[in-house]
Amino acid sequence: MRPRTVELGLLVLASIITVAAYGLTSLGRNAELPANIVPFLAMVIGMLLATHLVVRRFAASADGLLLPLAALLNGLGYVIIARLDPALADSQAAWTFIGLAGFSAILVFLPDVRRLEPYRYTLALVGVVMLLLPLTPIGVSINGARIWLRVGSFSIQPGEFAKVVLATFLAGFLVDKRELLTISTRRLGPLHLPDIKHLGPLLLAWGIALIVMVAERDLGSSLLFFTLFIVMVYAATGRSAYVVVGAVLFSVGAVGSYRFFVHVQRRVEIWLDPFADPKGAGYQIAEASFAMADGGLTGTGLGLGAPGKIPFAATDMIFAAIGEELGLLGTTAVLVTYLLFVSAGFRVANQARSNFEKLLAGGLTALLGFQTFVIIGGILRVLPLTGVTLPFVSYGGSSLISNYLILGVLVQISHRANSPDSSVGALRSTKSARPEADLTP
Repeated sequence: MRPRTVELGLLVLASIITVAAYGLTSLGRNAELPANIVPFLAMVIGMLLATHLVVRRFAASADGLLLPLAALLNGLGYVIIARLDPALADSQAAWTFIGLAGFSAILVFLPDVRRLEPYRYTLALVGVVMLLLPLTPIGVSINGARIWLRVGSFSIQPGEFAKVVLATFLAGFLVDKRELLTISTRRLGPLHLPDIKHLGPLLLAWGIALIVMVAERDLGSSLLFFTLFIVMVYAATGRSAYVVVGAVLFSVGAVGSYRFFVHVQRRVEIWLDPFADPKGAGYQIAEASFAMADGGLTGTGLGLGAPGKIPFAATDMIFAAIGEELGLLGTTAVLVTYLLFVSAGFRVANQARSNFEKLLAGGLTALLGFQTFVIIGGILRVLPLTGVTLPFVSYGGSSLISNYLILGVLVQISHRANSPDSSVGALRSTKSARPEADLTP
């Protein structure tokens, strides 16, 4: 079956599930269907159908699973957000529209992502500036983290876009420097390492991650950024030494931050025992734990729980809200959806015809997968809570738009890899005409 036919069928299914969940939520709360259910159905189908037509026109050979899986997660997130705070639902619908427009723009205006490769150092500068912009006078602190920019009534989280930009830089940089990073010239115990000057980017990533964690009090973004770097370096070189060195550097930074910074200590203490102060610092985690427990196997039912008691349920804790009303079965379905998305993303990376595309697709997929693990792990107390958003599900414009941009890049790379036109795969980056080395270790 053709991928676009599969995609269309799955988009229809995702629309049905979203609208059914929207209706069930209203029935649970008010014992009647919402008055706007028909316009809501038309809006959902209209946006997804329009996006599907763009994919059919500009990326006809792309994987047919990526867009429907993202649409299902986005639709479920919208339903839960509307159930928690109807005032946020309109904003989330607008962000979804902008996100789909950004996704479509990637397909239309960036037919070959390798055009970005020659601008890798410019992208590096842009990414670092975006990460550090919240430290300027236009940066503001929200809920203790200084990760926002605000101009008038408009606010944005530049770190969400910085991760995409920096992943693109890393893909270009590692393709260019792979051989130098692979050659061992020094030995540190059992580890064989390249010349110290080639470890500069790793040390720079470590330093920037520490700056973000300390100055902006953003544990989530610092962890995601550093992990992205380590994953992409390992994918490019196949050298486990980089993983070990990266783990050591991160451990040193984490222990040092815990010893010297109070806000890091409080995060760890709340993680270890949120019930030591259940009405104060541990209130959010405690309420999330109660909500997950109330959900049991099948959940209380959409609209029948009380997830509104959880602070910031629409952003940091939306997985706990899903767990209360849909239970273990519902949360498992969400996890399976993410697993399918990540597996599809890595399949795209494996099929990509250039090393730059392989690294970029693999890095962006790992970024989304690890972000999902970090936030769900925080809610389940496997990890300290970091405050990152659940991709495609949580409320937030910056996160949702950046996720759809990542989706657009993955779809475009998939299209180029699967295109029957051999000339598509035969094009090389503008930097070099020499054959690219295989990245497989």
